[in-house]
Amino acid sequence: MEGVISLTEAAAFQIKDMMKENEEEGAFLRVAVRGGGCSGLSYGMGFDHEASEDDIQFEQHGIQVLVDKASAPILQGTKIDYKQSLMGGGFTIDNPNAIATCGCGSSFRTAQNVGTPEEC
Repeated sequence: MEGVISLTEAAAFQIKDMMKENEEEGAFLRVAVRGGGCSGLSYGMGFDHEASEDDIQFEQHGIQVLVDKASAPILQGTKIDYKQSLMGGGFTIDNPNAIATCGCGSSFRTAQNVGTPEEC
């Protein structure tokens, strides 16, 4: 399961910028799936300073990425990009395993995992 997700160069550039701004250089980027959101599952991204034995670790464009083993099958093949627009910028997450997403785009479910849907 090496390289569970792929970061585009634009996403990696933005993450490196955020690491610098937040004095998190050298941190891991943790990508996870949690229960919640109106479709049942939601994404989590943040910085972490320790890998656990339940993590899969790999490198993308010079960034060390951590994905926990429970999230890995749900995230397998997911592409994370960063798009700039007139309204500002934001990360986009393209998960081939998602069969339903909510209107806001931050919540989803897969055929195998419906998560814990909440009211929007």
